[in-house]
Amino acid sequence: MPNFKDLFEQYSWEEVKASIFAKTALDVEAALANPDRTLEDFKALISPAAIPYLEQMAQKSHELTLQRFGNTMQLFAPMYLSNECQNICTYCGFSLDNKIKRKTLNDIEIAREVQAIKKLGFDHVLLVTGEANQTVGVGYLEHAIGKIRPHFANVSMEVQPLDQADYERLIPMGLHAVLVYQETYHEADYKKHHPKGKKSNFQYRLETPDRLGRAGIHKMGLGTLIGLEDWRVDSFFTALHLDYLERTYWQTKYSLSFPRLRPFSGGLEPKVAMNDKELVQLICAYRLFNQEVELSLSTRETNTFRNHVIKLGITTMSAGSKTNPGGYDVDPQSLEQFEISDERSPQEIKEMLQANSYEPVWKDWDVALESLG
Repeated sequence: MPNFKDLFEQYSWEEVKASIFAKTALDVEAALANPDRTLEDFKALISPAAIPYLEQMAQKSHELTLQRFGNTMQLFAPMYLSNECQNICTYCGFSLDNKIKRKTLNDIEIAREVQAIKKLGFDHVLLVTGEANQTVGVGYLEHAIGKIRPHFANVSMEVQPLDQADYERLIPMGLHAVLVYQETYHEADYKKHHPKGKKSNFQYRLETPDRLGRAGIHKMGLGTLIGLEDWRVDSFFTALHLDYLERTYWQTKYSLSFPRLRPFSGGLEPKVAMNDKELVQLICAYRLFNQEVELSLSTRETNTFRNHVIKLGITTMSAGSKTNPGGYDVDPQSLEQFEISDERSPQEIKEMLQANSYEPVWKDWDVALESLG
């Protein structure tokens, strides 16, 4: 049975880091010239040596994105169902050791949130919870998806990692995609940031995409929390993971996200900060490495930054996000998981996209194409 863990254990974090920082201008130029870029090319494109080539990378990234996705931008809204969590995570407002009011939406509250999100124009919703198996386990998720799915063309989920059998139980309910971020591929630092709870099991989380692939999920999302460790090395391991998954579960589609560590109740300063230019570099590097993968940018980023990077490879954006359970209608004042930066309404995001000659897509492309068939 295939397992990314076997491939992952063949790599040394320090050796990968040394290899990335050893890349030269010649390596970058070779990567830019190569139409079929390898993982070694990706190392060059995320290396410090690539910074002087950022304009060329951006132009190529823009061209490749237009070829594959056209002038479209998929929009979605996160819907937080619960902030209850059994894990201690150093970077999260929902962490078990944070003394906050806990809330899990009931059926009436779910219906109110659905109505509020639909009024904003969305047909693609991302369900989010803390990791609390007793409260928001697979039974709760199955029930919630059953209530929510009839109202949306597309339902995705970002919750605790589940067993393969659990995913096989949820997919027939209409679950289209699952986002599961490794947070960091640095095992020692991972354990430092997740000292308690099921999430402290590094290997179980690492193997989640394999369980999703075997369960037959339509799409899965990958990524790391930028700031926990060296972003270049974490990004290489994300690319390695993506490459493995595409070859192993070739019928599944994939997306990548770039969440930078944001302020929350409790606070954690990034170990390795990433500036805006470096995030642009990473977005372009991923697009040059993989022309098919969807690239998503959340409201963690500022208005100005999001306005400028939409043409550089991004294909999916959240808008008008609320990161607290019931945040759209039920309980707008409940504690957020993290602070958002871009607070514009979905209508304002739509107008910004149209002003840049982009067409907002309010539901998943695949579903839209199926409706035309």
